Amino acid sequence: MTETTLPGSGAGGLSQADLRNPDYTPPLAQAVPLGIQHVLAMFVSNVTPAIIVAGAAGFGFGSNSPDFPSLIYMIQMSMLFAGIATLFQTIGMGPVGGRLPIVQGTSFAFLPVMIPIVAGQGVGAMAALMGGVVIGGIFHFCLGSVVGRLRFALPPLVTGLIVLMIGLSLIRVGIQYSAGGVPLIGKPEYGSLANWSVALVVVVVTLLLKFFTRGMWSIAAVLLGLIAGYLFALLLGMVSFGNVGNASWVALPVPFKWGFELSAPAILGMCFMAIVSAIETVGDVSGITKGGAGREATEKEISGATYADGLGTAVAGIFGALPNTSFSQNVGLISMTGVMSRHVVTYGAIFLIICGLVPKVGAIISTVPITVLGGGVIVMFGMVAAAGINMLSEVHWNRRNMVIFAVSLSVGLGLQLEPGALQHLPQTAQVLLTSGLLPAAFLAIMLNLLLPKEAGAEKPA
Repeated sequence: MTETTLPGSGAGGLSQADLRNPDYTPPLAQAVPLGIQHVLAMFVSNVTPAIIVAGAAGFGFGSNSPDFPSLIYMIQMSMLFAGIATLFQTIGMGPVGGRLPIVQGTSFAFLPVMIPIVAGQGVGAMAALMGGVVIGGIFHFCLGSVVGRLRFALPPLVTGLIVLMIGLSLIRVGIQYSAGGVPLIGKPEYGSLANWSVALVVVVVTLLLKFFTRGMWSIAAVLLGLIAGYLFALLLGMVSFGNVGNASWVALPVPFKWGFELSAPAILGMCFMAIVSAIETVGDVSGITKGGAGREATEKEISGATYADGLGTAVAGIFGALPNTSFSQNVGLISMTGVMSRHVVTYGAIFLIICGLVPKVGAIISTVPITVLGGGVIVMFGMVAAAGINMLSEVHWNRRNMVIFAVSLSVGLGLQLEPGALQHLPQTAQVLLTSGLLPAAFLAIMLNLLLPKEAGAEKPA
């Protein structure tokens, strides 16, 4: 049978067989730009969690903390270990790796669990957090052999609620950042017109590019919106380059930079979220094989991708980086470009690793005013919540499912909004429950498993 080519697909006229083959390597002139395009699509989302965790701990933007260089290190490690974890996926080692074009990056999903663990405790809290990341990564790795059997417990009702809760729990961060950041709360500068104007520039430019342009301009809309906001902040005199000159050109990762501590809240929270992340990876792998190759994912690909998820997270935690997971936005990019080659993503991973070994890159990112980032995360976290609502649209809304959703959302969101209601519980329970995400997810899973399907099977009046 004669193979067809797709000259208009953006893939340079490659044959259908080449486009759908994960093992095919396009010519370098095509592979490198396609790989960098993958990096641009995930770059902002990858470094943002490190900035938010550092800010919550008290050594991030605007804190004037002597530990501020630790933020630059965290940004650096976010890039480095996203690249390394991506290589685990694309190249693989034995059973590890889906050997598919899966892009790994620092996960937003873990933020509602990580923020209470480090809140206001400075660099000293990072040892416990990293202990949780490493143990959670090992647990995540072990899920690779059983992940297929866990899917029954996480139907769209449960996964949609979890994703919605992740978005809702983070939206407050976007508003705080846009108003000037936590260090300015209570001061006249907080919520000033200057701060909000910068954030609004980011939002407006992002929306214009996303909906009125095509190709790379649309794909990288958030990144370009941040650049526009950055330039506007520069004109307002809100950008300082002091840290860039002090940063070195090359630096290697330091194992156990902040120490290693076993903390029950961190370990339990990370292990629970590992289950959610593993299921998300299953969905991403399925999306890649369906969108890129028109077939179902194999058990070997699913388990290998989950092994790589866990290994990437455990290794990242040893060197002071945050949990890694597959990035869903890059799944859509594969469907759009039509290029299934895992080696394209390998080139993108190498680019990330190079950036991660150069502290100057992290220092430049740290010059971005927090209000600029606020505009970006308003869009990103809102999209997380919207993705959860989209998943919930698949649910059959009978009385049973409405009760499960109502109780889980009420308890989870309520505990997050009023953490003082749990002041008499042990500290570990307070940290886990006031995240909002964990109690909502736990209730949804248990109620879905325990309540009889036939009860309330009819639609509400």
